[in-house]
Amino acid sequence: MSVPSFPIGVVVVAFNSADVILGCVRSLLAQEGGVPAVVVVDNASTDDTVAVLRAWARETGADLREFAVNDRPARGAAGAVTLIHSGANRGFAGGVNVGLAVLAAMPEIGHFWVLNPDAFAAPAACRAILRAASKTPGYALMGGRVCYAEPPHRVQIDGGRVSLWTGVSGNVNLGRPAGEAVLPRGEELDFITGASMVASRAFYDAAGPMREDYFLYYEEADWALRRGEMPLVVAEGLVVYHHAGTSIGSPTLERLASPFSFWFKYHSRMLFVRRFNPIGLPVAMAYATIKAAQLLLKGALPQAGALLRAVWGLGAPRSVRDRLSPEAQRIAFGRADR
Repeated sequence: MSVPSFPIGVVVVAFNSADVILGCVRSLLAQEGGVPAVVVVDNASTDDTVAVLRAWARETGADLREFAVNDRPARGAAGAVTLIHSGANRGFAGGVNVGLAVLAAMPEIGHFWVLNPDAFAAPAACRAILRAASKTPGYALMGGRVCYAEPPHRVQIDGGRVSLWTGVSGNVNLGRPAGEAVLPRGEELDFITGASMVASRAFYDAAGPMREDYFLYYEEADWALRRGEMPLVVAEGLVVYHHAGTSIGSPTLERLASPFSFWFKYHSRMLFVRRFNPIGLPVAMAYATIKAAQLLLKGALPQAGALLRAVWGLGAPRSVRDRLSPEAQRIAFGRADR
């Protein structure tokens, strides 16, 4: 008997995700009651991400089909898992936009779920999306609960808030026990985390794709602020577990972010404030400079240096640029590395 197809498409942007990608994909194919369309966009990984997916398909008989970046396969021709070769590290938003374009060409798909490759979904996640969408059919973006994968009983984010003056964003219920934390209402949030975020087709058609000039960080906050009067929704039962920044060095409850993460976060923060509240830019820059001083006092010199270079427009340090290919550097920094 065939498994019903949900009107949900999932975009997973992978970059050097060999250690985690199968956990993500398997969780999506094991959803209760049906399966979503799964699109993995490989951002020119230099590890074995693609090889791992191919080996899994050979060993299990899974229907994995591969396409080039500009291909738009119909759902019936896309396979259980569609692997898109983006041809370059396009950043988070660039990779997401490639996947969204593939899903938008499938008229059966009404809900576009962006999920990190280092996350895995609870079995009832797709049902939770459809249940919440039936209650608020005109929604823009939908989120749920994202818990740390280790330990799974701690919340990473239940949605976010952001200041248009400092650009500082905050994770609702960060670190709280999942059994005690109360889910916020959509109207209490400014954005949905890009680690697990569902966009309605109506919102995508109205707002367009993500802006790609952030490369990393703040893309989802920018997208949410372009929703007009369409509401944010928090879906009870939409739970994912996240291994938090395995490829870019994002912070966890126990780990300071990497210089790579700091540079892109503060570069994107300044861009975000300049775009949505330009008179707040001096405030944001001063606040960030104080943060750099705090890092220096802690002995985190590389992180402080990366932060200051991002805030004051001095360009990314060599340690950050060298982690990207020349093509990715052109995309991320707007010019070839020198």
